[in-house]
Amino acid sequence: MKNIVIFGAPGSGKGTQSDLLVKKYGFKHISTGDVLRAEMKNGTELGRTAKGFIDNGQLIPDELMIDILAATYDSLMPAEGVIFDGFPRTIPQAEALKDMLAKRNAEVSVMLELDVPDEMLIERLVNRGKTSGRADDNEETIKKRLTVYNNQTAPLIDWYEKEGLRRAVKGYGSLEEINAELCKVIDSL
Repeated sequence: MKNIVIFGAPGSGKGTQSDLLVKKYGFKHISTGDVLRAEMKNGTELGRTAKGFIDNGQLIPDELMIDILAATYDSLMPAEGVIFDGFPRTIPQAEALKDMLAKRNAEVSVMLELDVPDEMLIERLVNRGKTSGRADDNEETIKKRLTVYNNQTAPLIDWYEKEGLRRAVKGYGSLEEINAELCKVIDSL
């Protein structure tokens, strides 16, 4: 089984590329963003709590995310593989994911990093906000999210590098070119 962390800043294409990888390989996909948006849409207590953090461009507390992740992961078993999209976002979350998987006799196979310059990310997210209606895709919140990403999430690049699991892929160009590079990495596992 392949457990893949797809990694990159907001707007780097994690969700789009995850969907393509799911179609090609039959993997399951855990998008923490989708899980949280569903909770918010349903008006659950978790959803209301998460909305407060998200609307302010902040990360959801680790303990809350890990509980959600473990339950979602277990509900998808058995699987050929699982793509973790939007998680982990901090080193403590990466350590918690490693522990959670180890308790299930599993591990992260690779961290696929989609590398995209900030200017492109802002443009992509502003455009997405115009079509999706997502409240967090406005320029002010986007800049906050990128600051949070650079300060709190980007250190994971070095963490996964030290674990020997990081594979960086250029996250701009055609969808097909990006996907082909990701598939090369997955096929080499």
